[in-house]
Parts: sequence; C-alpha cells; structure tokens
Amino acid sequence: MTAELQAAAGGAGGGADCQMLLNQLREITGIQDSAFLHAALKAANGDLMEAVSFLTEEHAQEPNRNSAAAEPSTWEGSAVGKQLPPNVTALTSNNEEDLQAVITFSLLESPKAQAGEREAERVQEAHSAENKNRSKRKRCEAWGENPKQNDWRRVGDWPVGMKNIGNTCWFSAVIQSLFQLPEFRRLVLGYSLPQSVLENCRSRTGKRNIAFMQELQCLFALMLGTRRKFVDPSAALELLRDAFRSAEEQQQDVSEFTHKLLDWLEDAFQLTVNVNNPGDKSENPMVQLFYGTFLTEGIHEGNTFSKIETFGQYPLQVNGYRNLNECLEGAMVEGEMDEETAAQSVKYGQERWFTKLPPVLTFELSRFEFNQSLGQPEKIHTRLEFPQTIYMDRYLYSSKELIQKKREEIKRLKEKIAILQQKLEKYMKYGSGPTRFPLPDMLQYVLEFITTKPAVVRSSAHDSRATVLQSQAESHVLDRLSQQNSVLEAKNTKTTEDTAFFLANSSPQQKLSTSLQPSDSPAEISDCPAPHVISEEEVNLVRTCLQRWRNEIEQDMQDLKDSIARINLSVEQMYCDPLLQQVPYRLHAVLVHEGQANAGHYWAYIYDQPRKSWLKYNDISVTESSWEELERDSFGGLRNASAYCLMYISDKVSRLVADEEDDSDVGRFQKEVEALPFELKHYIQEDNWRLEQEAEEWEEEQSCKIPQIEPSPAFESQDLSSESGPDQSSGCEQSMRSLSSEHAMIAKEQTAQAIANTADAYEKNGVEAALCEAFHEEYCRLYLLAKETPTPQNDARLQHVLVYFLQNNAPKQVVERTLLEQFADKNLSYDERSISIMKVARAKLREIGPDDVDMEEYKRWHEDYSLFRKVSVYLLTGLELYQNRKYQESLTYLVYAYQSNTTLLMKGPNRGVNESLIALYRRKCLLKLNDVAASLFVSSEEARVAEGINILNELIIPCMHLIINNDISKDDLDAIEVMRNRWCSYLGREDMDANLQLKLGELLPRLLDCSAEVIVLKEPPKIRPNSPYDLCSRFAAVMESIHGASTVTVK
Repeated sequence: MTAELQAAAGGAGGGADCQMLLNQLREITGIQDSAFLHAALKAANGDLMEAVSFLTEEHAQEPNRNSAAAEPSTWEGSAVGKQLPPNVTALTSNNEEDLQAVITFSLLESPKAQAGEREAERVQEAHSAENKNRSKRKRCEAWGENPKQNDWRRVGDWPVGMKNIGNTCWFSAVIQSLFQLPEFRRLVLGYSLPQSVLENCRSRTGKRNIAFMQELQCLFALMLGTRRKFVDPSAALELLRDAFRSAEEQQQDVSEFTHKLLDWLEDAFQLTVNVNNPGDKSENPMVQLFYGTFLTEGIHEGNTFSKIETFGQYPLQVNGYRNLNECLEGAMVEGEMDEETAAQSVKYGQERWFTKLPPVLTFELSRFEFNQSLGQPEKIHTRLEFPQTIYMDRYLYSSKELIQKKREEIKRLKEKIAILQQKLEKYMKYGSGPTRFPLPDMLQYVLEFITTKPAVVRSSAHDSRATVLQSQAESHVLDRLSQQNSVLEAKNTKTTEDTAFFLANSSPQQKLSTSLQPSDSPAEISDCPAPHVISEEEVNLVRTCLQRWRNEIEQDMQDLKDSIARINLSVEQMYCDPLLQQVPYRLHAVLVHEGQANAGHYWAYIYDQPRKSWLKYNDISVTESSWEELERDSFGGLRNASAYCLMYISDKVSRLVADEEDDSDVGRFQKEVEALPFELKHYIQEDNWRLEQEAEEWEEEQSCKIPQIEPSPAFESQDLSSESGPDQSSGCEQSMRSLSSEHAMIAKEQTAQAIANTADAYEKNGVEAALCEAFHEEYCRLYLLAKETPTPQNDARLQHVLVYFLQNNAPKQVVERTLLEQFADKNLSYDERSISIMKVARAKLREIGPDDVDMEEYKRWHEDYSLFRKVSVYLLTGLELYQNRKYQESLTYLVYAYQSNTTLLMKGPNRGVNESLIALYRRKCLLKLNDVAASLFVSSEEARVAEGINILNELIIPCMHLIINNDISKDDLDAIEVMRNRWCSYLGREDMDANLQLKLGELLPRLLDCSAEVIVLKEPPKIRPNSPYDLCSRFAAVMESIHGASTVTVK
C-alpha cells in the first residue's frame, strides 16, 4: 500500500513512526486533537487499527440482549433436559475447560424449554436494529440495477423532469423556471390566433415564432398531464437550434438564449395584440409580465441628461461586490452626482431609478469575462450572496429623495470610518522605519527588556527565570532542556532551581565553566538582551509608566474599534427603514452553472409554493432540496458552481399563487388540465397511451429474457461458493437451507477435524457423547478465535461463519442451529464415526421446530455472511488487479465491493470490511483511469480517442455518479474535482482540433452533472473461492503486499 500503512504495521516505535501514525489517525478519523490521538494510540499499544476502532466506535454500550450469543460461561443457565452420560465428568464453575459442556447439552437436548423467551427476544432485537438503522444516513439503493418501467412513471402530481438531448440542460433550467410561473403557464397554454392571422403571416420569423409557440404549448401540456417522469423537448428545441448552431456561441450564452426566447414569445403574442391594437406593445402580455422601465439621470461634461429605458433581464456585475444589494447599488449609481461636481463640469456621473418594476424581475449575473491576455473567456467564481426576499424600494424613483439623503449619510459615515481606521492603523503599525509593530506590543517588549536581569550577574540569574521562560519559549529551547538533564544532575545540590534552568539554556562552554564572575567574553553573554546596569527604583518607575501607557493605548484602540463597529452597524441598518420595505420581491428561481466558461452544466432551484420547499430541477431529475443546498451551489466561492440568473416575483404575484393553490380542492395541475383546449387534452391522452404501450412492450421483452435473480444480498451471495443444485426450490426455507448448507460445506474441513478429535469419546461413550465433545471443542475454538484482536493481515471472519456471527452478537438460537448444521452436513461422510455423528445431528435438527428458531431471522444472518464473503472476494480481486495495473477491471470490483459493503455496515460496524480501505483504492483506481482516459483523448488518434471516451463513459462517469449520490467524503470530493478540472482544462486549447473540442463539449455535461440520468455499471464476473483457506491466504497475501508496497500473485 502506502508508506502510511507501512508505518501502521510497524507500530509506534520511534518518533518519526509515531508522528506518521498520528498523521494517519488524523487523516482517517478527522480528529485534530493531537493529545487525544496520542492517548488513543498509546491505549492501543501502537496498533493503528485498534486505535481507529477506539476513536470511531461508540462507547455507550447497549444493554446486553438475551438473544445475543454470550461467552461460554454465561450459558450455564441454558435449559438442560437430561442427565449427562454416566462417564462424562460433571462441570464445576471453576473448570474453564469444562465450562462449555453445558452449551452442548442445552443445544443437543430438546430446545422446547427455550420457546417462552423467543418472542421477547425477537421484539427486543428488532427494536435494537431499528435504533441502529435510524442513526444511519440513507444511502442510494438502486445503484447498479437496470432501470425498470416504474422509473419512467410520474408519482402523483410531482413535477416532471426534462430529457437532456445533448447539451440542452440550459433549456431545461430556463423552461422549468418559466413553467412554474402560473401566469406565464396560463398565457402559453391559452395562446391562440385567429385563422385570418395565421393565413396572412408571410414572414419567416413570424412563422417560426408561431411554430415555436405551438410546440411550447404541447410541451407545457405534457408537463401538466403526462404520466411520465420526464418529458422530451426535442420538437421545441429543434426550432431553437439554428440560433445556437454557430461555433462562436458556446454554452455560456444561455443568457442570450433567454433573451431570444423572450423576444420570440413577445413577437408571437404581439400578433394577437395587433388584431385589436396594431403596434401597441404595452398590451403585450410578455411585456407586462417580464419588462419594466428605469430612468437614467446624469451629468456629462457639465451637461445634465435624462432618459427612460426598458429592460427585461437586468444585468449586474459580480466582481467587487459581496451581495445582491451591493451589486444593485453599484449598478444604480456611477460616478459623482452632487452639485459641486456639476459645477466643475469635468466629471461624469449618473443615477438610475426604476420607474416601473415587472411582476417577474430577473437579474442576470455577469459571471463570464474575456481575459485579454489569454484571449479566451473566463468564469468568475467569487462568492455573491442574495436574499430570499429583496426590498426594491431603495431603487425606485418614488423613493429618490429619501434614498439620496441616506446615500449622503452613508457617504459621510464611511468617510468617518476611514478617518477612524487611519487612527487605528497608526496604533497597529507604529514606528518610522520600514518594519512596524503594534504599539501595545512594543511597550510590552520594553517592559520585558527592563525586567530582564543582566546575564553576567550569575547570582541573580534565578530572578529572571519567569522572564526567560516567557521570552525563550521556542522549540529549540525545549529540545535542549531535554538533552541536558545529565548536566543538571551533576551540579551541586545547593544550586538553585533557577540556576539549573539558566544552565539548561546555556551553551556547553558555559555549563563547563565554574566561574560566576562578570566577563566581556561573547560566550558569557546571555541570549536575552538586558540592561547592563539598572536599579530597583528605575525598574519600578519605568514599569509603572509603561503599564499605564499600555493600558491607555489599549483603551484608545478599543474605543476606536467600538466606534468603527457602531458606524458599520448604522450603515448596514440604513435601509431597514419600514418606509423602504413596502415593495418586497420573493425569490422564485435560481439558475446555476457548474464548470468553466467554455462548457459546463446547468440546473435550477425553484421554490414550490404548495409544498413550501425548494425543488432542484436537474434535467430528468426533480428532487426536494433546501435553502442550505441552494446556498452551497449558488453563492459561489467554494466550487465551480454558482448562480448566473436570479428570478424574483413580486409579493402580490406570490400571494396570488399561494391563494390559488390553497383554494384548489383537486390535484395541483388537474384543474388546469381540465381547462385545456380539446387538442391539447387529446395530445396528453395520446402520449399517456403511448407510455402504456411502451410499458407493455418492455414487459414482453423482459419475459423473453432468461430469468434473472433479483440482486438482493441473499441471492447475489450464492455465486461465491459452490453451485446450487437443480432441485432447489425458490421458497424461503429452501434458500435458507441452501445458504446454511453452503456455509457448512465451506467449513467441512474444520468440522471434520473436530470429529476426528473425538475418537476416544466415541469408543468409550458412544455417538451422542462424541457429538457433545466435538460440539464443545469446536465452539470453544471458534469463540476464542472470534475474541482475537484482528490484524491487517488476518480477518478471522473469513475462516468460519460462526466467527462472523459471534463478533456481531448473533442470537444464541442462530449460533446453536448453525453449529449443529456443521455436523449434520452430508459432505462429512468420511467414515462410520462421521456418518453416525451426522445422523445424530440431523435428528437433533429435526427436533427444532419453527417456534424454537425464527427462520426468517436465521436466513437473514446467513445472507449477511454470504454478502460479506462476496464483498471480501470483490475487494481482494480489485486490489490484486490494481497491483497488476489492470485498473479498468479493478475499478468495477472495488465499486461493487463498496456498494455491497455499505449495505452491511448499515447493520453494524463489524458486519462489513474496512470501508476506508475500499474507498482509498477505489479513489486511486479512479484517478489512474482518469489519467489513462485523458492521455488517450489528447493523443488525437481516432482509435485511442474512442478508447478514452469509452473508459470515461463506461467506467469513470458511472463511478463518479455513484460516489456523489452516496455520502461523499472530502477526499472523494477533492479527487472528483481534480478529475473534472483535468477535462475542463482542455477547453479552448489551441493545439486541440475542433472535432476533439466538439466531443469534449458532449462529454463535459455528463462529467459535471451527477444526477440527471440513471447510472448503470456492469457487474464484474463472479468469482468462487474454493475454501476458506483459499480466501484467507489471498487476504493475507494481498494485505502483506499492500503493507510491503510490492506486487504479489496469489494462485
């Protein structure tokens, strides 16, 4: 593996090894407290894995459950129905070896006496399991399965997604935001033109706009009434492709698309307006809904000017601003506008005031700029905050007089802050030279200087101990203190503690010298500067002055800071005037872009008024979200994702939407569907009929295929060992017997050895006594094995199913029956003794009825162990392939190992294997594969490029999606960002031809978007270990190889 794991294997021997172990612990657990980590490592005797377990496991133990398999000594109370055989020694509480015999007879005799406890045990265990699962995070379950027809269907009135048909995520984000505006939705669905207008329309643009409007109507109708989970916008998009077909217009021009979309809609509605009021745009419903006006007043070259302009999407600069209000303030005021400036007639200034605000107010955030030096566009990733409610009063012309006064007040306050800040700066950077220091610190240094006694006066060295401690608290002093203990011990016992400290900080020459007289020799001078001669009176006088001055200066500085804070608070609250909170706008939608300037992925967050929550619209996926997630993805500054468009709606519109939804007694969209024209309702019915046809065809196709076992842990795990016989039924009991018999066969060599060790008991006391002794010996062996501390090279759970059960506190009845089945295995027919013991064991099994053992629970435990073995096999195979640099094959095994292991770990920490180990090598493998795919892609050779794209599509992207859709760690997130940045760095490269750039543009949306499609990762080939020893030997070899960082081959 890595050097860190080598250190982990070596213990905590030396200082460097100890530090390495501490660093590894810090990385694994995320705990930063070094003292706490050191204590854990010490408690674990230097064992890294034990220290990790100590730090990560919960110490609050659950009450002991009666149903859990206990230590052998606790089984003495088990029901015993018969006396011991006459020649078997009776048990005593002090005989440790005989202590297990009671277990034998509690099992071998009829278990009817235990039936009374069974129901309470099951209830208690179920309750405990429920509490454990409740604390676990929910993980994605359908991660590697083929999509089923139910995945196509809409659930209730949940909003539908939109299919991405090739770099069209921007269309989905914009259209979904508009569709969720009820007024806009009604305008589109109610659009109609007289036949005369349709016949007289001759212009190409007019026909195109009408055709687009009709396709948008059909798309909106489907979004209302379809039974599909997502809709296909191909028809409407085909009409828009001409506007974005040129190479110059890249994905970042989504704002340009929105402008064109609104222009087309405006032109289409203008045709209806022209029927009654030709040329009157004020009656156009698109203009009324999305367009407003603002007044610009300014001074240019001494001349005043004023003009009114119309706006749709209002552009705002991001650079240099912290939040949306600052952006708006910067956009509304440019330059100086006061009377003095106007008189000078040399400066330019202007103010903008909104004179009319539209019901839907859209802000376009300019997050792209052209880098002149690089000759290409760049994205601005700086953080910009925006509120859920913004008050527009401060930007309205009707508030001009009040706002101008407040702006003047803010200007005056900021000037005052600047003056106070300058005064504070003089205290913080005091001095006349190039290097300056805070004045209070300088006074403290002088105080320390005068209180330091002259080093040459050895008799007073002890007086300066405290000062030396304070001024010399550096790492080299501590080291020298620890190295000079022997010197201190050799000194005269009359030497004071202070003198010893002085000696510990002196040079070796000083320590050897016995002279205490002053000397001018440099070797005699202390490391700490000190006055040569100073009296006690001088010290007291200067100390008093310095302390008084320091207190005065600190008070002055604190007063300045308080004043600055108060003024800043006044500035922040300047616009909190109730008079300026009369025009609220509520945030309706946030359109987000992730990626770089030349390419990326788009999605939208839209507030759902009926559900009172934010929804994330990401192509075909529509999921419930939160304001916290919206902030993380939209504010910017953390990742390559940030908002580029904000859509606010007036408070009046927001209340109307809420009132309509509250008054509706039928489904959310059902009322609107019923109000649709007949043609659109028929269009919805046809599409829903086609969905049913597609579902029937899909079911027919599935019925023609070879039946596949459902990928549940129970049946997946059966492929790990011997093939199942053809006579097995599909029932629960038969599958349970198959698994338990399989586990018995895996352990047959160990069981056979236990039987062989009972030859004397068999000869002397008969078959039943031999079975008792074999059972007793085998249980003792497995119990002790389960209690052994695991090592990186050894996992006892792979050796035997009962070790797994005992380490996970399996119910006693499950342990009893499983061990008895080991001796009832038909594969033990070696000799007469084995056959006799097998027959007795089978007879005991038949005595155990369904009321004695919960067979469903019994089945689940064996399913878990089968899945555990499968995870182990996949992990080992993946690690072996990784070591042999077969990264493609390795990744699939590691991904499946991680996903299946997650299912186990949700039931308990000992149910699965080390999750961090799988994650580490999954991450390493993914990074290696990404490097390979990127190298193939940039080679420009057609075959190699195709191979690189195939690796990306078939392995890297599905694996990235699975990682992100689960509980992603910081290391995995960092690795994914590295991989994404690698591909984004190829955008706009001059040495890459246009064909490669086109392919890159098709790849990036899938690479950047991790929730827009169903991900299917092909399961790796099944592997069947021959025996537990084969699996254990592979485990030991691979782990030893990892720690030794060398490749090994296990045959």
